[in-house]
Amino acid sequence: MLGGTVPVSPAGAYARHPIVTGPSGTIPLLPGARTPARRLKFAIANACTLASLASGLVAVFLATDGGVGHLRLAALALLACVVLDGCDGGLARAFNVASPFGAQLDSLADLGSFGVATAIVVYEWLALLGTHRTIAAPVCAIVAVCASIRLARFNVSPKDGNYFTGVPTTMVAAVLAVNILIGPGSLPEWMALSFVAVYGLAMITPFPYPKLGRVLRLPLWVWFVPAICAMISVPGTFLGVVIAYLLSGPVLWLLRRGRPRAALAS
Repeated sequence: MLGGTVPVSPAGAYARHPIVTGPSGTIPLLPGARTPARRLKFAIANACTLASLASGLVAVFLATDGGVGHLRLAALALLACVVLDGCDGGLARAFNVASPFGAQLDSLADLGSFGVATAIVVYEWLALLGTHRTIAAPVCAIVAVCASIRLARFNVSPKDGNYFTGVPTTMVAAVLAVNILIGPGSLPEWMALSFVAVYGLAMITPFPYPKLGRVLRLPLWVWFVPAICAMISVPGTFLGVVIAYLLSGPVLWLLRRGRPRAALAS
C-alpha cells in the first residue's frame, strides 16, 4: 500500500493522494500535518459529505410519508444532496485536506444519496402517477444499480478534465428531482417510466458528456431558444434540454471516433 494512490470521488471531491502508513502500520485519515486547524478543516469538509448522506435519508423519510407536498420536499432534499456533494470537494481543495478517506467516504455517501435515496423517491413518484408498484420497482432498481456501477467505474478509471464517461449520478438525481418539482403529474406514466430507465442507463454508457464548465461556456445565442421556449412551457423546455444533453453523448462519441481526442478536448 505504501506510496499507492486512490482515485478522486465522482464529484471530483478529493485529488489523488499517496497513502503512507504510520509507525503502527495504520493509515492516517488525514495525511500530512495533523494540526488542530487542519483537523478542523478536515472535519468541515467531510461534514458536508455526511450532510449529503443525511439529506438523502431525509428525502427517503419524506417520500415514504406520502402526499404530493412531502414528495416535493423530498425532491428538494435530493437537490440539497447535490449542492452538498459539490461543496465537500471545493472545501477539501481550498483547505488542502484532500485525503483517501474523504474520497472513499464521498463515494459511499453518493451511493446512498444518488443511488438508493433517489431510487426510493422516484419509486414513490411513479406510484403517485398511478404506476403499479411491481412495475415501478424494477425500473427504479435500474437507477440504484447503475449508480453503483458508475461510481465504482469512476473510482478506477483515468479522469478527463473536460468530459464525464456516462452521465454523473449527481446530474441524474438533480434531473429526476426537478421533474418531481415541476409537477408529479406533468408526464404520462409510460413516459415517466421510460425516462427514469433512460436516465439510469445513461450513467453506465461509454459516451462522453461535457462537464458543467464546458456547457456554461457555450455562446449566449445557444441559450436564446431555450429561454424563449421556457416562457411558453417550463416543463417542455426542461425536458427538451435534458434530451439534448443525453443525445450529446452519442454525438460526441461518434465525433471522437473520427477525430483526434486532443482536438475535441481543446
